[in-house]
Amino acid sequence: MSGPVLAIELAEAVPHSAIQRLREFLVRSSARFEEKRVGEYDLHIRADSLGITDTAGVDGRRPVLVSLMGPSVGNEAIVEAEHADEADQEPLIGFTPTHAVNVIAFCNSPVDHAVTALLTAAIMDVVGGVANAELREDQVPIVVGLPGVVATTTDPWPAGYGSAEFLRAWSGRPGFRLLK
Repeated sequence: MSGPVLAIELAEAVPHSAIQRLREFLVRSSARFEEKRVGEYDLHIRADSLGITDTAGVDGRRPVLVSLMGPSVGNEAIVEAEHADEADQEPLIGFTPTHAVNVIAFCNSPVDHAVTALLTAAIMDVVGGVANAELREDQVPIVVGLPGVVATTTDPWPAGYGSAEFLRAWSGRPGFRLLK
């Protein structure tokens, strides 16, 4: 079963020192860690390492893939393909993304949605960037008023862009759920 996905849009390549700090953070926060290539990590993140104490009875170790993509990093074609379908992001976020980090959960329980959002926020604390969250139409009014929101759009589909603060604020709201 696949779960929620968030992307971090980046204006440039992530410096090697930041990739090393990201790797160190993920190793500390994971019950299982596998580096598939530099910038791509298959892991079981510990929900408690993100401050999540209520796992609603599911195992607190959640399977997640973190994948840095772009020129000279990997999966460059995927970055280009994902952005080809989207509206011009520069007017929304102030830059045209050249790189991205995808955070992909492999399960779909409520705790996986919280883990995805809070893990993405923690990654942004290390590498920077702007979170890109696809939304349901009814989520747009909720997201608009949150701290850290940079922009929202409904063209070509509803999406919210924001900081790590945005993800933390949104994930703390009752009934929080990411779009798969």
